[in-house]
Amino acid sequence: MSSRALQAETHRRLTELASRRTFLANCTTGVGALWLASQSNASSSAGRLAESSEHPLAARPTQQPGKVKRVIFLHMIGAPSQLELFDYKPELEKYDGKECPAEFLAGERFAFIQGVPRMLGPQYPFAQHGNSGAWISDRLPHLAKQADELCFIKTMQTDQFNHGPAQLMVHSGQPRIGYPSIGSWVTWGLGSENQDLPGFIVLLSGGRLPRVGKALWGSGFLPSVYQGVHCRSQGPPVLNLQNPSGESPSDRRALLDTLKVLNEASHAEFGDPETLTRINQYELAFRMQVAAPDAMDISQEPASVQQLYGADPATESFANNCLLARRLAERGVRFIQLYDWGWDTHGSNESESLSIGLSRKCKQVDQPIAALLADLKQRGMLEDTLVVWSGEFGRTSMRENRGGAEMRFKGRDHNPHAFTLWMAGAGVKSGYTHGETDPLGYNPTSSPVHLRDFHATLLHLMGLDHTKLTFAFQGLKQKLSGVKPAAIIQDILA
Repeated sequence: MSSRALQAETHRRLTELASRRTFLANCTTGVGALWLASQSNASSSAGRLAESSEHPLAARPTQQPGKVKRVIFLHMIGAPSQLELFDYKPELEKYDGKECPAEFLAGERFAFIQGVPRMLGPQYPFAQHGNSGAWISDRLPHLAKQADELCFIKTMQTDQFNHGPAQLMVHSGQPRIGYPSIGSWVTWGLGSENQDLPGFIVLLSGGRLPRVGKALWGSGFLPSVYQGVHCRSQGPPVLNLQNPSGESPSDRRALLDTLKVLNEASHAEFGDPETLTRINQYELAFRMQVAAPDAMDISQEPASVQQLYGADPATESFANNCLLARRLAERGVRFIQLYDWGWDTHGSNESESLSIGLSRKCKQVDQPIAALLADLKQRGMLEDTLVVWSGEFGRTSMRENRGGAEMRFKGRDHNPHAFTLWMAGAGVKSGYTHGETDPLGYNPTSSPVHLRDFHATLLHLMGLDHTKLTFAFQGLKQKLSGVKPAAIIQDILA
């Protein structure tokens, strides 16, 4: 080998051995080493659970007594109108078509409303249901039969009035990308009861991803083993999970064993906790090759159960996902997140209209949600399972007038001041309504509940203290409930 070739080969090998860690530690006056030390301290929490066991998703004890073992969270992407579903305001009918009162407009920011809009009364009839007398519109006849299982919060509030940031607020407590979702916090704190499936599974319907995509179920600064795993309700549940043609399970096992040795050597040298995550994700994928197809196969369910949900194994639907959610909950998956896209009823077109679009969406979800609650109850699972239903904010009492003009279809703009969230199952009062909005359904008049309070309460129900479930990052002890005061909603606890 010539001297020039030898020099080039030596440079190549030295480059391969160099790492950002080595460069930062040795550069200039050692400032990089100081930075690395601070990052090591900040990331110590990241390795706390991942390094404590070969199974970072192993079930762990709660911080305090908790009644909820698992959560099924149903998020209607786009923000359903509470005024057409759950928050009945007969007084609003009297103001239908009249100009909006000035106090509703002063100092407010709207996504699309301009000038002075007109008030818009409820578009569907309401009736009281069950022993609780809960008001539910005629768009949800199946769910109305489950009224006495529901715990309504009518005065939910958020800081955000645009969809992406508001969705992030619901699921991560922050309006910015890069923070862990609820499911990640929960699985980081509690692990999962089934080591052959992810502890946090995400199911999508409606034909589109949420606006901010996978950030809604990301693990943020927590180890990535705790991020949500998106499974499909039709076809292979997880893409690229099965072995390539011609590769046997024993071949795959031998390959993973070799990779594990190499990754363990890399972790011993560099100490990157994500290397441990990589090892565990490979192992989980190997176990999922058998467990996931079985769990996700709703064709195994009796025809009567499929009919109860309105599910069809040959299609992809919200109904299928509700049935899958029950199957996953049965198997000990800790946090199951369903997103259904298509609830943005501005009135800008037919699909976004209150008269057609909202009615169509209600028909798609009404039977499956009611079936999920009934199925969980008859199996005894509502005793330790919590079902949550929500959008990202509410809708205005005024009719949207995009560009200041009356639109062909009726719709409502975004309202962060008040929206409805309901829960059912373990730990919460059934047949109960918390909080009340004003006669026009725009602002709370009693018991406002910020999303921070909801997050604190959800963790409390699962046996986690929101003030103690913290992760050191960027100089703060980060929490799902954030840095502002948050309170557990004591009145809704069973």
